[in-house]
Parts: sequence; C-alpha cells; structure tokens
Amino acid sequence: MSASPRDELVDHLPALRAFALGLTRNGATADDLVQDAIVKAWTNIEKFEAGTNLRAWLFTILRNTYYSSLRKTRREVSDSDGIFAASLSEKPAHDGRLQMADFKRAFDQLPDEQREALMLVGALGASYEEAAATCGVAVGTIKSRANRGRARLSEILQLNDDETMELTDRATMAVVNAKPMTAR
Repeated sequence: MSASPRDELVDHLPALRAFALGLTRNGATADDLVQDAIVKAWTNIEKFEAGTNLRAWLFTILRNTYYSSLRKTRREVSDSDGIFAASLSEKPAHDGRLQMADFKRAFDQLPDEQREALMLVGALGASYEEAAATCGVAVGTIKSRANRGRARLSEILQLNDDETMELTDRATMAVVNAKPMTAR
C-alpha cells in the first residue's frame, strides 16, 4: 500500500470514468466530471480516513459532483441560438456611479447629527429607539434629525416629492426613502 492516498488516485481513474460515463452518457462530460472529482479529492485528501475504501470515497465525490452540476444545469436557461441573450439589456453602470457620487456629495453636506441619524436608521436598519439609545437622545430627536436630513438631501439633490433617485445601493435607498432596511 502507498504512503499517501494521493498516490492511489490514478489507479481509480478507469473505474471513475466508467461510472461517470454511466451517469452522463457523454464522453466529454464524463471526462470533465472525473477531472472535477479528482480535483476535489486531491484538495480534500486530508478528509479521507486512512484504512477505509478510497474507491468508494472517490465514487461518492464524483456522484455528488454530478448531482450538484445537474441541479445547477436545471436552473440555467438553454439559449443555443442566442435569441434570449439578444433580448436582454442592462442599464449602463455609469449612471448609478454618477448618481452615487452626487448622493455622497450631498450626504457630506449634512450636519453630523443628521448624517448619524440617517446612517443608523436608514443605512444600518436600526429602529428609532435603538438609534436614540446609541446617540443618547430622545426618540423624537432621532426622528426629527432623520426627517430633516432626508428633506435636506432631497433639497440638495433637487428631488421632487414624486421623484426618486435610481440607486442600486440598498443602504442609500433606505436613507433617502425614509424606510429602514429589512433583513434579507
């Protein structure tokens, strides 16, 4: 017997490939599957218990890898002719970066107390009570600071009551929209 199970991996390649062919019914896919399984086995060889069946351990890795990739494949959309991909569009990222830069400049113009209240209540999702305890002030004071901060941000950014900024950052949206973030 070899000193290391790594030395024995090559001995099991034909059996692994036969098993992979039986699962996938495709030579190229079977080869990829065997390669993935061997890489996983190699990187996790310390989890193999010496004295147990290496072939069974490798087959288990291969089988689990196959079923994991099968689950992943089921979630993917087949688009061999590219029709679906051609119909997709993405809003340019630079718009969001420009608006975020505007927001940061506006946010920096707020007094410290208003920025602090907006960060606690809006960005960090703290309740008004938690924010008040953190700052050592009354709940009404936090509500007032947050409200004045939001109003000042809207004024600086020249937002009307019915207008919103299109930002992708949930924390920033929570600050601007007067709605605390919810947990994911």
